[in-house]
Amino acid sequence: MAEFTFYTVAMSRGQISRWALHEAGADYEQVVFEFAQRPDDFIEINPMNKVPTLVHHHGDHNHVITEAAAINHYLAETHPQAELLPDTHERAAYFRWLFFAAGPVEQAVLAKAMDWTVPEERSGMAGFGSFDLTLSAMEDWLKANDFAAGSRFTMADTYVGSQIIWGLQFGSIPERPAFKAYAERLTSRPKYQEASAIDQALIAAAGD
Repeated sequence: MAEFTFYTVAMSRGQISRWALHEAGADYEQVVFEFAQRPDDFIEINPMNKVPTLVHHHGDHNHVITEAAAINHYLAETHPQAELLPDTHERAAYFRWLFFAAGPVEQAVLAKAMDWTVPEERSGMAGFGSFDLTLSAMEDWLKANDFAAGSRFTMADTYVGSQIIWGLQFGSIPERPAFKAYAERLTSRPKYQEASAIDQALIAAAGD
């Protein structure tokens, strides 16, 4: 048995964590299914019935990890040899932007896609404030830094970068130069291309 079992759906957020699995060099097997035909025991593994879900077979017991940002950081922690964790001086930015992407960025993009308007006088109640404020904060960082933690690629980039790459691909994030340059740096990585090729093949097979 592989050390990890990765539950995913072809066109889903599972792509975020597959990239992390490859960057970490994790020993994993996959369980791929369709949203309408989940394995019978999947809801016992993840009561939210969502992907990605990762099971770490650790000795004589299992650990279940859900939520892509958590999965990706967990993989960095369990594979220190991959050197994807932040050093002392990178930690603040690493966690800041990892959780910023998982919180305000995702909320802002979803709110815009759903046409949910937050009145200006109530923007303080929303975790993302406003779409423009959120994207400008991310843009300002990427104008001054090549990666989420600063000058070096870390596991945070697999999550932050996925938000930017997907947003540019589907038009939910504006094509600003800092975003495009960041996406180009990430998509040129061999492990990104390796993981993406697997998912693209699954997507193509699902469409047949």
